Amino acid sequence: MKTPLLVALPLLLLTAAAHPARHPPLPLPPPATIEQLRDATLRDDVAFDMVEGLTTEIGQRAAGSEAEARARDWAVASLRSLGFSNVHIEPSTMPIWVRGAESAEIVAPYRQKMAVTALGRSGATPPEGITAEVVGFDDLDSLKAAAPEAVRGRIVFISHAMRAAQDGSSYGYFGPVRRNGPSIAASKGAAAVVIRSLGTDHHRIPHTGGTDWAAGVSRIAAGALSIPDAENLQRMLKRGGKVTMHLVMTPRQLPDGPSGNVVAEVPGTDPSAGIILIGGHLDSWDLGTGAIDDAAGVAITAAAAKRIMDAGAPRRTIRVIWFGDEETGGTGSKAYFAAHKNEKIVFVGESDFGADRVWQVDLALGEVNAPLAARIASLLAPLGISRGKNPVEAGADLGAWVKAGVAGGDLQQDGTRYFDIHHTADDTLDKVDPAQLAQNVAAWTAMVAAVARAPEDVVGPAPAM
Repeated sequence: MKTPLLVALPLLLLTAAAHPARHPPLPLPPPATIEQLRDATLRDDVAFDMVEGLTTEIGQRAAGSEAEARARDWAVASLRSLGFSNVHIEPSTMPIWVRGAESAEIVAPYRQKMAVTALGRSGATPPEGITAEVVGFDDLDSLKAAAPEAVRGRIVFISHAMRAAQDGSSYGYFGPVRRNGPSIAASKGAAAVVIRSLGTDHHRIPHTGGTDWAAGVSRIAAGALSIPDAENLQRMLKRGGKVTMHLVMTPRQLPDGPSGNVVAEVPGTDPSAGIILIGGHLDSWDLGTGAIDDAAGVAITAAAAKRIMDAGAPRRTIRVIWFGDEETGGTGSKAYFAAHKNEKIVFVGESDFGADRVWQVDLALGEVNAPLAARIASLLAPLGISRGKNPVEAGADLGAWVKAGVAGGDLQQDGTRYFDIHHTADDTLDKVDPAQLAQNVAAWTAMVAAVARAPEDVVGPAPAM
């Protein structure tokens, strides 16, 4: 869908953008309307303070690490201080993978070092590394079609053509290069794999991310080159002749260890009306401080829930979940769904796409909820948010509920610059725009408040025949 990147924002949002310094919340005459809650949130610093605190006091939060454990404790203290009820940790266990030494260097014919980082769940080289010929593929299909003898014993390089897009769709299309490419190369006998980072920047900073291994395939070293280095390697290969790389990559797979989800609630007045689940993921990759992925997401949803809570108890309970281990396997969301799938969950939504402004809302509601969907769209329109018709995914952590038939909503953020930073050492607080972050909180406040206060039953769409 083609949607203009520049959408006229209302006066309130422009005012917030013009005054990025902290502001006290606007006074709300009781009882506050949803419109008042939405507009007051545009001058609310709760979300930014949470992102600042989490990235400053904890920083990198690799799933299963000691830092993730500290982050859970930090989250419990933070959510309790904000006034949430029933704040607790629901523990889970997960496989632990830790990064080791990593370096890449072309040793012939054009000797030079390259910026590389290991992909999550990568195998390892020997401590001294390996030296092997590089064989290049312009895309994943070319690798799939390659004969094993063209790959065996070599370092496979896989490129792609990911481009920036407002909806981030290019990431979904090219994602298999990272997720599946190393396993395919290993199955053909490759000694190691390096890919062009899944990113849209041209900084010499590689992007990490998880990779998957098919059953029966032995893990090999798998890394991502920064985009400038990947393009340089591609140019070398096109010159013809043998290109040789020395690669060192020594991550380790440890025994299973602890992770967990942090849960907090805004209690509702009508237990029979069901529960709303919102949130994001608390863990991050280990390279940056996880500001846009996903400190912003947990902060946006928690700040929205707090704004609704402070205006008085809603009809439906709002449950905020900060999931553990989203980045390296999703054990947090799987454990949560298994433990709570029989509860009366009526609506779900996750924020996990950075901190830039929301431009579209997609809703999965039953036909009987057409009036509710129209109210939500009307509440979001003054924020410059249009209604879309895309299927709702509800993120990696809450998507299972939508697949099970629960209603949900996706507030689509502008992803034009998201993959410049995603999964890199550059994911830091300075990339968060306070005014755009506040617009997100306003949008989530409006959508969740509309569902939480709705007098009618909330139901998901009928399953497709």
